[in-house]
Amino acid sequence: MTRSYDLAVVGAGILGLAHALAAARLGKSVVVIDRDAQANGASVRNFGFVTVTGQQRGLTWRRARRSRDIWAEIAPQAGIAIAHRGLVVAAHRQEAVGVIEAFMATEMAGNCRLALPTEALARVPALRAERLKAALISEEDLRVESRTAIPLLACHLEATLGVTFRRAITVLDVAPPVIATSAGPIGAEAAIVCPNDDFQTLFAGRIAAQGPTKCKLHMLRVRPDRSVALGAAVMSDFGLARYEGYAALPEAAPLKARLAAEAPDMLANGIHLIAVQSADGSLVVGDSHHYAPTPDPFAPDTVDALILAELDATLALPGREVVERWTGIYPSGPGVMFMDAPLPAVRLVMVTSGTGASTSFAIAEETVADLYGLAPPPHVAH
Repeated sequence: MTRSYDLAVVGAGILGLAHALAAARLGKSVVVIDRDAQANGASVRNFGFVTVTGQQRGLTWRRARRSRDIWAEIAPQAGIAIAHRGLVVAAHRQEAVGVIEAFMATEMAGNCRLALPTEALARVPALRAERLKAALISEEDLRVESRTAIPLLACHLEATLGVTFRRAITVLDVAPPVIATSAGPIGAEAAIVCPNDDFQTLFAGRIAAQGPTKCKLHMLRVRPDRSVALGAAVMSDFGLARYEGYAALPEAAPLKARLAAEAPDMLANGIHLIAVQSADGSLVVGDSHHYAPTPDPFAPDTVDALILAELDATLALPGREVVERWTGIYPSGPGVMFMDAPLPAVRLVMVTSGTGASTSFAIAEETVADLYGLAPPPHVAH
């Protein structure tokens, strides 16, 4: 061992980087250790959509708001562009309008409005007017390009806050003050382990006790043949039946029943539409959800066809073509996240709801406060 650190963070996805940021802001010396040579996991395979609107009511929603604020603060410092802001949820069924009306009566709707089709079309002209009954418009959310934002954030942590990165190294054991790795021991007084979908290498029993499984999702990049400006993220009715901030409302039951009758294949594949736009005008579109302890590596075109059918039913994208396809895997359930303390100076943290981009910064503040005996951050004490 050479240099010793105050904290070792295992995992360089968004959750690990968020913990490195929170600790470095406290003046701790931090080393981040990752088994891959570059960002390659769920954090660069998603939408980059920092979603506040529709998150589970209560702490998860407050975490998303706090994380959104940190994204907005750190993005310009790290050279990360905000691709667009806001969300438009297009309601194609009257039952969906009822869900939006119920949502508007909650404390989560402070920066949202129920919009007539004319206002929704003014915000997103590409929406298909013939199906549009109303829309939820939110100004709470923002979007970054995840595949570039994660590397840029890591560079910022290294250059500005002195965080050390050790890549292409496997952590074999975590027992502070020694972190055993494939490249030899690294000294650290404490450790935070953020393993994403690796349930076996570290603290396998502790992870198994939480009962997570894994979720595979399909993603696509779609390019129209001429300029189409979204100006906001776009969702459709299916999001209102899936995102807990809407779906947990009693008024969501009629929409769920109608979708189950009209589109059982969509629900069987866990599909709901999200479309966000990149700087080059292309759209990142998804997604689906298939669960298994070991998801298979196959991506049937039938699933992509269902996603694209909902895209085409929601947005008019002239001459659109799919230019890229990929899958991602993240840990799922039974809750939205967990934080465990397998050793006094170790915290094991996992986001189990696909909300890492939206909640990790706030979760990291909670974990670091717990590890170092500090008062909980304001979003928890609320």
